[in-house]
Amino acid sequence: MARDLSAKSVRLNLVVPVQLKRKLVKVAAGEGKKVSALVRESIEEKLTRMERRLFEEKMCEAYLEMADENLAAVEDFKYVDADNLGEGKNDL
Repeated sequence: MARDLSAKSVRLNLVVPVQLKRKLVKVAAGEGKKVSALVRESIEEKLTRMERRLFEEKMCEAYLEMADENLAAVEDFKYVDADNLGEGKNDL
């Protein structure tokens, strides 16, 4: 994940449990990264997942609303469609 270094940055101080810091140091070293880069990437990935989940929830709600509207429209026209089908029988 590339970081745009031209963007303005701010310092953020975090307090984490010792065990978490040890894990961060170990994983960062294994990835050849600084701990701050690993934390930054982790936060970005988490926020992206959260945004995606919220988007999917909103889309699901919208689809359900559309389904309700479509069912109402079908209900409104069911007798009109039945009348049209009945007319075709007499033409044969």
